[in-house]
Amino acid sequence: MDIQLIGLIILTLIIHLIDTLAYSVRLNSVKSGKFALSISLFNIFVLLSRTANMFQAPLIGGLIGASIAAGQDSLSDIRLVIFSSTAGTLLGILCIPTFLSIFSKAVDKLEVTGSVPSIVAESLKINTIKRMVKSRTSPKRNMLSSLRYKQIPKRFLLLNTIITAIYTIGVISAYYAASFVPEEHRLAASASSGMINGVATILLTLLVDPQSAIITDQALRQKRPYGDVKALVILLIGTKLLGTLIAQIFVLPAAKIIASFYS
Repeated sequence: MDIQLIGLIILTLIIHLIDTLAYSVRLNSVKSGKFALSISLFNIFVLLSRTANMFQAPLIGGLIGASIAAGQDSLSDIRLVIFSSTAGTLLGILCIPTFLSIFSKAVDKLEVTGSVPSIVAESLKINTIKRMVKSRTSPKRNMLSSLRYKQIPKRFLLLNTIITAIYTIGVISAYYAASFVPEEHRLAASASSGMINGVATILLTLLVDPQSAIITDQALRQKRPYGDVKALVILLIGTKLLGTLIAQIFVLPAAKIIASFYS
């Protein structure tokens, strides 16, 4: 396994780890009532995720470009990258209890200091890192049994699964499509990645985010129980995990569909 592929796997894992933790911010914002502060602090993690995304596309292009030049099929490497998105989601699930504990304290500190850079600087200190490690919390099995799953719309969970699958393979399929088109159309095929992820983002913004926001807002105003938000977060994370698995099925057909427009 070459260094480029290892770097791509690590970046993809980090992106999906942060995306998974993003869902859990809703829990802290509702429980503490500090929604704006929670979002403000979490923007740091979003910035890290987007920065990782900036490096991901060139690495994917380099990996597939090298495979094309060598006359090899890069599908096995691509599946490893997609698997890392599943691994990142699973790691995020395991880290959520610990993350929420640390994140809650950071939000309280932000309210006092009013400075995000000072919190970042504090978190990088050795003593702070040691305290974070000691405060590690594991997910509890019994938390799943009492959740109000029936209160969460099923159609929007299905949409989240499909959109996650599209988002997971958007860039990868577009670059992989270059393997199936004439050389003069390879740049055009790879450039389709922005359009595919754009469509996925629009669908997420129009169809999934509003429903999630309604449930979260109603819980903040105490029109719904906190348990509904817990059920929402767990189901969204569950469908995200399922979406990364379905992405393994979608990646090759998606690449061929993209290639058909340029053949």
